[in-house]
Amino acid sequence: MASEEKFISENSQPEEVEMTFLEHLEELRWRIIYSLLGLVVGTIIAWIFIDFFINSVLLLPAKTANFKLQNLRPFGQLFLYFEVALIIGLILSFPNIAYHVWKFISPALRQKEKKYIKWIVLFTSVCFLSGVIFAYFIMLPLTLKFAASFGSAAIVNNFSIDEYFSVILSVILGAGLVFELPMLSFFLSTIGILTPTLMRKYRRHAIVTILILSAILTPGTDPVSQMLLAIPLVFLYEISILVSKIFQKKS
Repeated sequence: MASEEKFISENSQPEEVEMTFLEHLEELRWRIIYSLLGLVVGTIIAWIFIDFFINSVLLLPAKTANFKLQNLRPFGQLFLYFEVALIIGLILSFPNIAYHVWKFISPALRQKEKKYIKWIVLFTSVCFLSGVIFAYFIMLPLTLKFAASFGSAAIVNNFSIDEYFSVILSVILGAGLVFELPMLSFFLSTIGILTPTLMRKYRRHAIVTILILSAILTPGTDPVSQMLLAIPLVFLYEISILVSKIFQKKS
């Protein structure tokens, strides 16, 4: 009898207590606070090394494309430095933000998947940083090279510093978010909204959409540069199908 009770106690799992709506709101509030605190810390770190990020990282593509930048606003560079520090802080604190996002939506995951929340956060961060790296080393050089060389030789291409950094930061953040497609597929498949059958059915439509987006995001007429962007996106879509197949919600 004692051995039977021991067996039951070892194999029984405590039931989860379902949170009320107000408890979910309280949980969301604290997750937002923790995420903002991480963003503040990341922004402070970015501000400490702001000269390095500006001169050696973000201005490097302009130097490579061989065009000049101009500041056309009083205190323009001061506000620009704050903006860059905030965006860099967002990138640095992204793992912390991803952690609290996944912790908040973890009630939608199965018990087995909750045990791997740290690995899920790691993969989410890797996907985002891969998109940032891809945008910086591949997309931006192609885009800026085209912008610097297009047009009449009689017109000097001097670009506004605001417009330049707007392109740089939007492309980097946009690529980072696009590379989250596998993780979005994981979550939607887990809660039963997305299925691999559905994604396979609309594969051709997705590829056409990807080619159109590649043509829009890569303004050059060179098909090679467009394919350099389209191929990773198609690859991510195929990975998303595999992720959906593995983690689709069981009936």
